[in-house]
Amino acid sequence: MHRRILFGVVAWLLGAATATAACLLAVSLLGQGITGASGPLLSQDAVNRALASEAAEPGTATPDAPASPSSGQPSSGQPSGPASPAPAPTSPPAPAPTSAGSPSQPVGTVLTSRGGDVVASCLPGGAYLDSWSPSQGYEVDSVFRGPSATARVTFESGSDVTMVVSCAAGVPSAATYSGEADDD
Repeated sequence: MHRRILFGVVAWLLGAATATAACLLAVSLLGQGITGASGPLLSQDAVNRALASEAAEPGTATPDAPASPSSGQPSSGQPSGPASPAPAPTSPPAPAPTSAGSPSQPVGTVLTSRGGDVVASCLPGGAYLDSWSPSQGYEVDSVFRGPSATARVTFESGSDVTMVVSCAAGVPSAATYSGEADDD
């Protein structure tokens, strides 16, 4: 009888050790990625430079949405190439470099508040909200995207947090206002 108990305990310990080893192996493989090494991570500046250089190249179009020069409308705004992430389809084209020797402007500037984040750009018409994302616990109440002298988004969660974006010397900046939420 004692041998059965001892055998049961040893079998259970072997099963637990095997399961633990299998889990550790799976976690280490996930850390390397499913397809193996994916290459070096890029900094935000490197990504902005790559996106700006692709946007500055004339005649590049994605296979899904070719550019239509006759309509005057930009293509879907997606950079070409298989390794590039696709931005939101409603993004305006990236600004072109100001001169041949100067670095190009970043595609957008991330502005943060406790209610959420926005990515804003300065276009010829004024401030433009490329995208916005509420913080956890907040939701988007209203948006005026621009381009205009000011663009704004209001996040709400018991109290409103309004970000008003404007441009000074081609650089977007935000003023943040907080207040009680209106219960409609």
